[in-house]
This record gives sequence, C-alpha cells and structure tokens, in this order.
Amino acid sequence: MTVIQWYPGHMAKALRQVKENLNAVDIVLELVDARLPESSRNPQLEELLQNKKSIIVLTKMDLADPKLTREWITYYEQNGHPAIAVNSNQGTLPAIEKKIKEVLKEKIAAKEARGIKNSRIKAMCIGIPNVGKSTLLNRLVKKNVAIVGNKPGVTKAQQWLKAGSSLLLLDTPGILWPKFEDPIVGKKLALTGAVKDTLYAKDDVALYELEYFVDNHPQALTERYKLDESDLDQPTVELLLSITKKMGFKEDYDRASERLIFECRKGKLGRFTLDAVPKDPAKV
Repeated sequence: MTVIQWYPGHMAKALRQVKENLNAVDIVLELVDARLPESSRNPQLEELLQNKKSIIVLTKMDLADPKLTREWITYYEQNGHPAIAVNSNQGTLPAIEKKIKEVLKEKIAAKEARGIKNSRIKAMCIGIPNVGKSTLLNRLVKKNVAIVGNKPGVTKAQQWLKAGSSLLLLDTPGILWPKFEDPIVGKKLALTGAVKDTLYAKDDVALYELEYFVDNHPQALTERYKLDESDLDQPTVELLLSITKKMGFKEDYDRASERLIFECRKGKLGRFTLDAVPKDPAKV
C-alpha cells in the first residue's frame, strides 16, 4: 500500500497558531474519534500539550462500541489524562463544562480567592480532520457558527466562540501529521474519513475493513451483505470479490470497495472500535 501522506500548507500554519495560542487558553479539548481513540491522536499535538491542562474528548461515541469506549475512558483516566465521551448530535455542554471545571478546580479556586468570580474559561479545541469538531462546537454554542462537513479539511481558520455563560472556545482547523509511520493507522484514518478520499487506494482500505469485521463482527458482514458463514473463510481478496458480485457490480471491486467504506462510516455495519485498549498500563 502506498504510504498515505497529506499535509497541506494550512495544516502547518494551524500547528504554528496552536503553539502561539496555547498560553492564551486555560485548557485544551483534544478531540479524538471514539472509533479509534489512540490512532486519531496527533502525536505533534500530544507533544505540544505536555505541560498544558487538557481533556481527551472522544467524539462520535454513538458510532463506537460502547463497552470499548468505557474502557478507553478508564484507561486514559488511570493514566492521569482526564477524558470524556460525547455524542455531538445531542446536548453535551453541561457534561463538558462539568469536566472542565473539575480539571481546573484549583485554578478556579485561586481566582475566587482573589475575588474573581464567574470569569469565562478559555478553551482551545484541537484534533485531526473530520473528528467532529465543528459539529460539537455548534452544539456547544447552540447555533451554526462552525462550518460542518463529513469530509476532512472543512475548517480553515481559527475563531473564538461563546458557549453558555462560562466558556469561550477557540476553534482550530483539523491537523494531521505529515506521515503515518504505521500503515495500519493510515488505513484506520482513511476508513473513518480523516483522510481525503482521493489520497488512498479504496481496495486496500476495504480489505482492511473486511479483515477487521471478519475477526471482530462477522455477523455484521453476513447480515448486511447476505453472506454465508462459509464465505468468511475465504481469503479477504476473494471475500471482496464475492461481495462485489452480490452488490451487482460484477468485477468492479473498486466501486464495491467505495461502497463498503462509506457504509461502514455511516454505521450500516453497526458500532465498532478499531483501536484495542492496551492490556498493560502505559503512560499516555
């Protein structure tokens, strides 16, 4: 598989702006996709946040395996990293406000001791493309102020947004890192829509998808594509060809691959989480 790379100029600029604005905010909301919490964490952003209060916000929890989402929250919390899962299509402001105030309780108490009460908390929202940042921000501010699109690279500039009476949010463009060292991470990000669809081979990603579902959710495949259990015993390439024919696409496996990817993203194969929680504790 060709190594997936995507690092346009606006991403390099956005990374510089994040660095410049870190000192101006009280806390950072690091948004990750609940379907691949660790694979959707930008290592460049992680490095920047080492000395900053932050919360990992697992978005799209309605598309992820609920059991594994709970395990990821526990994992992050046990490793000293506050975390919360949200469904951006529902009311999430109270839960996020509560978590922010919990993490910043010492700073808030210090301000109150100096007679400063009810001051707005400044939070920066960061994450990779198509992680659901704009959808969440629109929900938090209760109006459509951030452009939403189910594709990467929609937000191009930073903007400050008011959320409730206590939060001031700084939106930032989605930022990918220049090269995915692990090709599996690239496939996971492509499958969930973090990478532009023109930048990867559809069949490579569809084959990864089939391998994952055969191993973890075989029933989802048999029910969705009218397969027999014996079909799942085929090599993955043969399985893709079988599904291509069942879709009525004859031998057009590129078209079938695209359909598989898009149906997976839309939840047609049910809720899933591609990243397994590490069995041994490790510092995040």
